[in-house]
Amino acid sequence: MTSRYKFLLVCKTFLFCTLFLLGTNALYAQKYSNEFLSIGVGAKGQSLGNAVVAGVDDVTAGFWNPAGLMNIDPNAGVQFGAMHAEWFAGVGKYDYLGLAMPISNKKRALGLSVIRFAIDDIPNTLSLYDDDGTVNYDNVVPFSSADYAFLLSYAQGVYTDFGKLSVGGNIKVVHRNIGPFATAWGFGLDAGVQFRTKNWHFGFMAKDFTNTFNAWQFEFTEAEKEVLQLTNNDIPINSLEVTRPQFILGAAYQRDFGKFGLMAELDFTASSDGFRNTLIRSNTFSVDPSFGIEANYGKFVFLRAGINNFQKDRDFEEEFWTVQPNLGVGLKIFNLYIDYAFTDIGDQRNKTYSHVISLKLAIDFKRFRKPKKNQ
Repeated sequence: MTSRYKFLLVCKTFLFCTLFLLGTNALYAQKYSNEFLSIGVGAKGQSLGNAVVAGVDDVTAGFWNPAGLMNIDPNAGVQFGAMHAEWFAGVGKYDYLGLAMPISNKKRALGLSVIRFAIDDIPNTLSLYDDDGTVNYDNVVPFSSADYAFLLSYAQGVYTDFGKLSVGGNIKVVHRNIGPFATAWGFGLDAGVQFRTKNWHFGFMAKDFTNTFNAWQFEFTEAEKEVLQLTNNDIPINSLEVTRPQFILGAAYQRDFGKFGLMAELDFTASSDGFRNTLIRSNTFSVDPSFGIEANYGKFVFLRAGINNFQKDRDFEEEFWTVQPNLGVGLKIFNLYIDYAFTDIGDQRNKTYSHVISLKLAIDFKRFRKPKKNQ
């Protein structure tokens, strides 16, 4: 079997599976389900306006496009990633931890990503009043509303006559909780492809292509139910939340000019959960473009900028388009990358910008092994 035939077979199989799963999805999904997974991880990706599906080549590929794990330097060892961000004076917190490593004699790669999105110390006022009707602030107990995602990633490379093809996938587990009142567990799959030639990179990502299902369970005491009824609030019941597939297609061009380097990428994200406020929208698909550009000197200092989130807004009777700009810088010190982004992670409508810092570190554990003594 020639490498060209293998390349065409992989592409046809992946396209067939994607179209089949999309066509058999039931139309009962909730819009913006698991939306915390649309924020993105890593200051580099966020400063580029999330336009990274074709060019991502580090530990964050486990989130953006698992196929990109095959483009991490296989001789660098295990790569670790971490990110922390806050907004609204620290009310909301967003954290990420990840690792990636080559396996099978560097012909494959594994990755693990953990994401937490939470608002902590929310006061529970359902028990604010005692039985006699008096206010008792001692009954107010804080709780957290937190969303977690665990992604186990796998990638494999295929060399063809045209360039390097990488394929990858994620097993995704989602856990969400709202204090003692509600919990949910979810499961889904992602799949990604990257194809690279000398200067051109192409990427495709199918997020939640099997649908991701969150099963919600609610628990309220009888006293809490009574308070909800008296305040005209509905009592939630156990339910199933479905996240519909999202498809991302991107192309990037990279060029070096001596010590200077430049890379630009254009992505298109198509959501299949109905009408959204995006540049291109319909009742079936809503498409949002994003663009990012990165310049570097000596591959140790990086300047980045990107735009995304094209939305139509209204001021009284006048309609106009808005766009989200993003900026960032990066620095490489030996095997440590320090990245910074100035971006909006919490509220695109009100443009509440945050400072995002992330780290990447590659460690080759083989260097720490003691040499075997001669027998």
